[in-house]
Amino acid sequence: MYKRQTLYLVRHGRAGKRDDGDPLDTQRHLDNKGRRQAIWLADRLIDQPIDAVWSSPLPRCNQTVEPLAVTAGLDVELFDGLAEGTDIDTSWAVIAQGLEHNGDVVMCSHGDVIPDLVRRAQGRGMIVPGRAGFTKGSLWTFTVDDGRIVRGDWEAPPPKSALPG
Repeated sequence: MYKRQTLYLVRHGRAGKRDDGDPLDTQRHLDNKGRRQAIWLADRLIDQPIDAVWSSPLPRCNQTVEPLAVTAGLDVELFDGLAEGTDIDTSWAVIAQGLEHNGDVVMCSHGDVIPDLVRRAQGRGMIVPGRAGFTKGSLWTFTVDDGRIVRGDWEAPPPKSALPG
């Protein structure tokens, strides 16, 4: 039976300045712009038939997809395989779970994980017909035909002046 679905891969919204010297840096929360990016994401995807919302366990990711999950009446499920610093095989296993899922899935991850996932998908035949990027708050839309990612479209969040809120 032919199956068509969409996977959405989101880079978390802005969360202040990174400080690798701070042992609590992984616990950074979204800043004001990041919260507005999260609202934009919810507005952008609310009319899509999303069946699941998955996130890295780090607060900035969870907070990025939480407005969408609340609006859609879904829980945010946490996946260690989407966390910052995760190796490609582990994070790809989460993508593979998404491909097995019986609906559209939103996944939120980090700037070191997402480029690897996009490259692997391209290596497996995904075409990217337009611009590509990995800015905070951005969205990759993976079109899936019969369990295979065939197309990836990237969308940057609007500039700060055009964000909701």
